Amino acid sequence: MQCPPQGGQESLRSGGAASFLLSLESEMSSVQSQQEQLSQSDPSPSPNSCSSFELIDMDAGSLYEPVSPHWFYCKIIDSKETWIPFNSEDSQQLEEAYSSGKDCNGRVVPTDGGRYDVHLGERMRYAVYWDELASEVRRCTWFYKGDKDNKYVPYSESFSQVLEETYMLAVTLDEWKKKLESPNREIIILHNPKLMVHYQPVAGSDDWGSTPTEQGRPRTVKRGVENISVDIHCVNDFRSVSLNLLQTHFKKAQENQQIGRVEFLPVNWHSPLHSTGVDVDLQRITLPSINRLRHFTNDTILDVFFYNSPTYCQTIVDTVASEMNRIYTLFLQRNPDFKGGVSIAGHSLGSLILFDILTNQKDSLGDIDSEKDSLNIVMDQGDTPTLEEDLKKLQLSEFFDIFEKEKVDKEALALCTDQDLQEMGIPLGPRKKILNYFSTRKNSMGIKRPTPQPASGANIPKESEFCSSSNTRNGDYLDVGIGQVSVKYPRLIYKPEIFFAFGSPIGMFLTVRGLKRIDPNYRFPTCKGFFNIYHPFDPVAYRIEPMVVPGVEFEPMLIPHHKGRKRMHLELREGLTRMSMDLKNNLLGSLRMAWKSFTRAPYPALQASETAEETEAEPESTSEKPSDVNTEETSVAVKEEVLPINVGMLNGGQRIDYVLQEKPIESFNEYLFALQSHLCYWESEDTVLLVLKEIYQTQGIFLDQPLQ
Repeated sequence: MQCPPQGGQESLRSGGAASFLLSLESEMSSVQSQQEQLSQSDPSPSPNSCSSFELIDMDAGSLYEPVSPHWFYCKIIDSKETWIPFNSEDSQQLEEAYSSGKDCNGRVVPTDGGRYDVHLGERMRYAVYWDELASEVRRCTWFYKGDKDNKYVPYSESFSQVLEETYMLAVTLDEWKKKLESPNREIIILHNPKLMVHYQPVAGSDDWGSTPTEQGRPRTVKRGVENISVDIHCVNDFRSVSLNLLQTHFKKAQENQQIGRVEFLPVNWHSPLHSTGVDVDLQRITLPSINRLRHFTNDTILDVFFYNSPTYCQTIVDTVASEMNRIYTLFLQRNPDFKGGVSIAGHSLGSLILFDILTNQKDSLGDIDSEKDSLNIVMDQGDTPTLEEDLKKLQLSEFFDIFEKEKVDKEALALCTDQDLQEMGIPLGPRKKILNYFSTRKNSMGIKRPTPQPASGANIPKESEFCSSSNTRNGDYLDVGIGQVSVKYPRLIYKPEIFFAFGSPIGMFLTVRGLKRIDPNYRFPTCKGFFNIYHPFDPVAYRIEPMVVPGVEFEPMLIPHHKGRKRMHLELREGLTRMSMDLKNNLLGSLRMAWKSFTRAPYPALQASETAEETEAEPESTSEKPSDVNTEETSVAVKEEVLPINVGMLNGGQRIDYVLQEKPIESFNEYLFALQSHLCYWESEDTVLLVLKEIYQTQGIFLDQPLQ
């Protein structure tokens, strides 16, 4: 989704184009968050620091100047507290709210582009669109260097005030060697403006108890911060990478205020699904060897089993759709002037879930803008009868109160046995009726493989609506249901502009389900675009285009490098291939000439006639020779040239499969980087640029310079 420029304000600039993107992952990765740590070496900032700050140096004779505060929040990373600075805009907004003179209790300041709210009175930071542990927020002015690393830790606000007052007196009176004791019994000594140290408490025992001493290694104490990086650019995720690419590839549109930034909001479905305790049971039976690979397998394959289970599949699609609708509704609440579009992205199994949901949408949303005012989540429940209606149909309404008292709904009743019903006091006759009725319904929820029939006769969208017409005589195509279980697919309350699939197994699942070919005329009912993006070494990814054009072999579209051209090692490889082909062709031509000279008859009597024959035969041989060479050269040129290929309307007539360029180090051993390649999309500049380019093109905005 494309939102207002980065900052606390969430209102859009007038005339600015806007859009946002909901990203669906098989599992949210927390590895990248570790790169947000505040790193600083003494005395100068480390060049490798994600966010570094320069500290204020004051001469001994200078006048006192109040310290400039900056706001930080605390994150728990590897069971350790790490304090991370807000960007300068957010920190300034927090400081203005703090200094406004108004009561801070109940005061809420949106930060991080509206993705987090800071409750100023509580000094807590809360995520808006997803579940996350609240983080402590602190107005920071004094810092000390932490233990075992070079990261600076802020003192508490109250003790920082004590330090500041002591420092002010020392500067004003020019009296130093000030010693203070913190609430944690730590010793801080202010020797002079440039030398202030911190001692951890080391107990010195005596008969009267223990007292803190100045033993141990002293740690540096710093006052105030300046020049904090405006954004934490080291966070290698879609959001920060997209902000960088906006500056380099859409600078003109930004300067003309034609576009806002694209907002990326995650849809978390993995955690609710794995809160059932299955992960704990699975961990008990997992072997201890090759831990990383087994962890990857458990997370990936377990979700596949879940999705193919009649019990969990419905839970998954309901969770995903309701969460997508909830986030969209909440975003509109917080951005009432938003008039942009929505695109969605799915990674791994998440892309398959989105594919199935989009395939089963109905193109009858009506005026989608009128639904933006609705704050309720709209779920297409159809005409499914309630338990009371089912019992009334069976003429067993008198037993409804019993089920209601036992808190038994339709799903629970379908799982009940004859013994369960007997214990609830249901007589034999009604028990048999109920069990037979729900047994019949359960069977109807099983595997469906409909026989070929006209699409108009289908009430539920089937694969026959988007696969080629059935031809069971020669076995070319099969008409099968798109799922192995019958699922009631919820309805999205908006029409996505584009669907991006990253590292997607959609092609494999469709093939396993029995689909031979996707009809070139098929398109999603409510989504116009579809891009299947994958890394060449991704073990989970499969292509889509060969299912649309099964009789033609052609390469996927190569995603350009974000800096233009191909990666150097790929150009070198192609150059060597072309050179070897030229050498081969020249060598074959030389061998042909040598062979003809060697096999030519040496008799003088035949030379006269040979001269005449050669005159006629030479054009043939010369015409044949270039023909052979040109044929091979042409085949190479065809592979290099992007030929117009009709891949159907699934992406509006555009190409569907897009492959990333592997990095030079990855090309040495594709097996070594296989697992890593499945997770590379969220930090890939090439992927982000393709997503931005396609989203902005829907609004008539193009790259400053086209990539080659």
